[in-house]
Amino acid sequence: MSRRVLQRPVSDPATAAARPRVRASRASRWRALVLVLVHLLIAAHIAHWLTTGSSVTPVEPSEAMAFSRDSIINTGLIFFALMILSTALFGRYFCGWACHLLALQDLCRHWMLKLGIRPRPLRSRVLAWVPTAAFLYMFIWPLVYRWWVGDSLAVRGMELTTAHFWATFPGWIVGALTFLICGFACVYFLGAKGFCTYACPYGAAFAAVDRLAPWRIRVTDACQQCGHCTAVCSSNVRVHEEVRDWGMVVSPGCMKCNDCVSVCPTGALYYGVGTIPLLARRRQPVTRSARPAWRWGEELALLLLFGLTFLIVRGLYGVVPFLMSLGVAGVVAFLGLQTWRLLRGEQIDRAGFRLRGADGWRPAGRLWLAGMAVLIALLLHSAVLRWQMATADAAVQSLLPARLALLANPGQTPSLSDAEQAAAESAIEALQRVDRWGLFPTLGNAAKQAWMQVLIDRPDAALAQADAAVANDELSEQMWQLRAHIALQRHELEAALAAWQQAIDARPDLPEAYLAMGIGLAGQGQLIQAQAVFDRGLAAVGETPELLYNAGLARALSGQLGASLNFFERALVLRPVYQEARENLAGVHAELGQFDAAAAQFRIAAEQTPDDADTWFLLARASAAAGQRAQALEALDRVLQLQPDHSAALQFRTELALP
Repeated sequence: MSRRVLQRPVSDPATAAARPRVRASRASRWRALVLVLVHLLIAAHIAHWLTTGSSVTPVEPSEAMAFSRDSIINTGLIFFALMILSTALFGRYFCGWACHLLALQDLCRHWMLKLGIRPRPLRSRVLAWVPTAAFLYMFIWPLVYRWWVGDSLAVRGMELTTAHFWATFPGWIVGALTFLICGFACVYFLGAKGFCTYACPYGAAFAAVDRLAPWRIRVTDACQQCGHCTAVCSSNVRVHEEVRDWGMVVSPGCMKCNDCVSVCPTGALYYGVGTIPLLARRRQPVTRSARPAWRWGEELALLLLFGLTFLIVRGLYGVVPFLMSLGVAGVVAFLGLQTWRLLRGEQIDRAGFRLRGADGWRPAGRLWLAGMAVLIALLLHSAVLRWQMATADAAVQSLLPARLALLANPGQTPSLSDAEQAAAESAIEALQRVDRWGLFPTLGNAAKQAWMQVLIDRPDAALAQADAAVANDELSEQMWQLRAHIALQRHELEAALAAWQQAIDARPDLPEAYLAMGIGLAGQGQLIQAQAVFDRGLAAVGETPELLYNAGLARALSGQLGASLNFFERALVLRPVYQEARENLAGVHAELGQFDAAAAQFRIAAEQTPDDADTWFLLARASAAAGQRAQALEALDRVLQLQPDHSAALQFRTELALP
């Protein structure tokens, strides 16, 4: 049988009335069953983690961000990559048959239809690019930024299992709100699969690759252009027009649900192999009258409303996640557009209610305007809070080096410049305003205030905020480290050790806690105990340059010179440019009388820091001890070139010059 598409016009109304009604899709039942099985697998995965304490990392496309940010391969990345590759062959089927958020949208649409509410799609050219922008921001921008700053993009490790399964997911309340907004609200206001169309970043990847897929919905010459396929398509694809114009569905919005195939009264539609959309030719050109009108004013208004709302809502109260922000922004943009149309005098219906008629506003329309007034007030209030949060976050970020220095040197009194002191106090004031004006507590504020208070040396206020942060589960591991720092300042070593242990209990794989605890013990002269803490960290976290270096240093300072060499060497394997480890390795070699090895290590250190006069001087001493007089004089000349008044180098050069 020929698979050529007949170019037939839509028949007259009398003929159309005689056609059968659109029948229920059989494919939708199978799809519902598959989606139920997918959710059962998700539930089994969560149950496995809850019962065993560890499981496979989440099988979620969002987890692929770990590779973009840190070059870590996890199960989510592997899964996402496999789905993209399979989409290039079979088309965008994953969204329709396996996405839990799409299942929620379909369920909401089903309930709405039962209630007599038929969601109508928003058709926007500008907002259709939001998913692509979101994908680039989530997965491509981190890679570009890391390349720009010179960070290596090489794979750093694999994390296929985890004990912190829920670490990247929101809490139950925020999760429920996300499903409510991205499921119900997006369907009601933006149309069936509204979130997929105007927000989903993963769908953008699938849609792009779908253009290469040979497997797709195609048509035979039995097509009568009845429109049943378009009537049942929940992806807002005009199926009858696409198969008429292209001989197949070319829209990347098609999710291969097969509802259109199932309801076709003549069996003209099928899912099969053929020309890919990227190479397909349109059967007839689009006439100017057939093109939808470009309402550029409304499109720009939608884009502006979407962007402003997204910036306001994302991270609001420290809990609104990225995807939920996209959903909220899409809904608000639609509401703003509808309100503008109402104010211009257009007659608009929503869910069977006339908002405004030819004779003016209806009660439902007045209620709509009242609701929009409340929404605008909430957005303005939230914008003020976000401005205060942005002010505070900028100050907190500027003080990151001071915070890291405090963690690296527990017990020492912070030393801030006048500008840093002012930044910390400004941050505290902004954070307090957010707490005072907010409708809800802002997650993370207590932890930020604790940091700022300790940096300006207000330990009592810092402890109060740290306690509040721990109660709210805000960066508990950092708050316990902060408490340990204050305890060590007060010479309360036992309290500091207990606080560090609490940090380790809260996050057993946190290297900073082991480092701070070991350094704190070493600072009190307890080198053997410090060595044991560093060894615990290496066992729990794995080898890091800092833990290896400090484990070696603790051994060197306690007289275990030979044992320290191995730790310094392993630290340098992980980080070849690690000046402290290199110089201590050289120093231990010198202490052991291995002057040739010491000179070799000092030379590497000097070449890595060519402007450091002290390192060149150490190279000169080691070279002289190894009997390398010429090399020693050369190193001394470099010292004096960098620092002509270096008295020790001048004296040593005089000694070497003597016969």
